[in-house]
Amino acid sequence: MRYELMPFDSFGEQIEHLPDGATVTITASPTLELEATIDWAERAAERGFEVVPHVSARYVRDTDHLREIAERLRDAGITDIFVPGGDREEPIGEFDSAYSLLVALEELEYEFEDVGITGYPEGHDFLSEETLAESMKKKAPFATYITTQLCYDPQAIIDWIDTIRSRGIELPVEVGIPGVMKYQKLLNISKKVGVGDSVRFLKKTTGILGFVRQFIGSRGKYEPDQLVDGLKPYAADPDYGIRGLHIYTFNQVPDTESWRKGRL
Repeated sequence: MRYELMPFDSFGEQIEHLPDGATVTITASPTLELEATIDWAERAAERGFEVVPHVSARYVRDTDHLREIAERLRDAGITDIFVPGGDREEPIGEFDSAYSLLVALEELEYEFEDVGITGYPEGHDFLSEETLAESMKKKAPFATYITTQLCYDPQAIIDWIDTIRSRGIELPVEVGIPGVMKYQKLLNISKKVGVGDSVRFLKKTTGILGFVRQFIGSRGKYEPDQLVDGLKPYAADPDYGIRGLHIYTFNQVPDTESWRKGRL
């Protein structure tokens, strides 16, 4: 599976816990912008990891900046990038959406073997379903896969894949799941990234008392077993095209790796 990390100071320590040659995706930070992402991408690639940096559209100043980024990534041997819009309210430059950056990237001399775009199984706080559907239709010809936003509800993910397939989107899907983490931290993060429905799902599946027991029984840690088990029946079904798992570690790799090895 893919491990998503954030480009903070803890990054260097966290990758020490990854399997050799693992695929690591590196987010963009609103405070650090893209420089930290590219810097860690170069360093991780030197260490032999398969690296997928986020090239967030709203963090790219202009075409020259995009060209510089593409050249640095190419020189580092990176062949896979992920292109979200980015969570800045206002873009720092001329790209206000992932689509506008994808179009500009197509016109550069630098090509990437794989380009990922975002999928939202539970929708988006600020965008309607119609807007999301139109956006994906425009971006799909430039992409080779979709990575889904954090979600705890396997049925919501499967229903969403059914929906995009019915719209003619055939790209393979990397299903985004949370890693192992303290419940309180995960709930706080979930609210920030707009997956409130998933939080309600966690409580609904066990009831409030069950949720509290789960919270206490797990020593306050969430583990994604129920989510993985719910996806299992669809994992090898070609109609769904689930390519793999993309795990949001929030820079807490050791606990997630321990869980993964236990599952294996």
